[in-house]
Amino acid sequence: MDFLTAYKIPVGPWAKTLVDWLTANGGGVFDAIAAVLGGIVGWIVMALQAPPPPVTVALIATLAFLLKRSIPLALFVAAALLFIVNQGFWKETTQTLGLVVASSVLCMGLGVPIGILSARRPWAMAALRPVLDLMQTIPTFVYLIPALVLFGLGMVPGLIATVIFALPASIRLTALGVASTPKPLIEAADSFGATPLQRLVKVELPHAMPQILAGLTQTIMLSLSMVVISAMVGANGLGVPVVRALNTVNIGMGFTAGLAIVLIAIMLDRMCRIRG
Repeated sequence: MDFLTAYKIPVGPWAKTLVDWLTANGGGVFDAIAAVLGGIVGWIVMALQAPPPPVTVALIATLAFLLKRSIPLALFVAAALLFIVNQGFWKETTQTLGLVVASSVLCMGLGVPIGILSARRPWAMAALRPVLDLMQTIPTFVYLIPALVLFGLGMVPGLIATVIFALPASIRLTALGVASTPKPLIEAADSFGATPLQRLVKVELPHAMPQILAGLTQTIMLSLSMVVISAMVGANGLGVPVVRALNTVNIGMGFTAGLAIVLIAIMLDRMCRIRG
């Protein structure tokens, strides 16, 4: 035992050296990434905050009705958002929605193509599987530290951490949906002379759409679960009052902010799920 502990593999020093090298040599690149990602979140938040809250609430409730053709869902969305406005958490809610929307768009934009590649190329899934397992199991604070060093305080490190945590769900479910396309459908497409791209667009993706939408729902839920952790690195949103309530042992503030997060999660889940 003494021999094993006396000659440690320097994993920690290697990681620190890598981050120090990236900080010293890639500052401009990381500043550009931070500017782009921060701008995306900023534009979404500004679009949500620009109209008066009742107008934004009405627009989101209308969107819920158009997506699901459900009057009860639209009424629930309106009631949930009006309750949040009543509790004084509207600004934080729009910031959380901006973070969730941006992270979901990035996760689906990256996850769907990678999932398609993984379904088409078994070696790609074999190579990705341990990476995806690592992304989902490694403690979030471990990769928040280098994200904080590289991107500074604010929404960007929170967004990066959220994407790392939520991305595997979209990759895995997309790959599952595409790979589970029945062989008779593929053979029928091939018999009609479909190209690989036509087969993907007209057969495999439509068949995989339920799994892809399930991946979107999972991505949204995982993004919301990162709200409080993101607040610890300077990300604005509903995580801020939760952390503040924790620090001050304010039960009322913590419960109300937590309830707002739950309402947002239910609202987004009902709007994005496969069946309304």
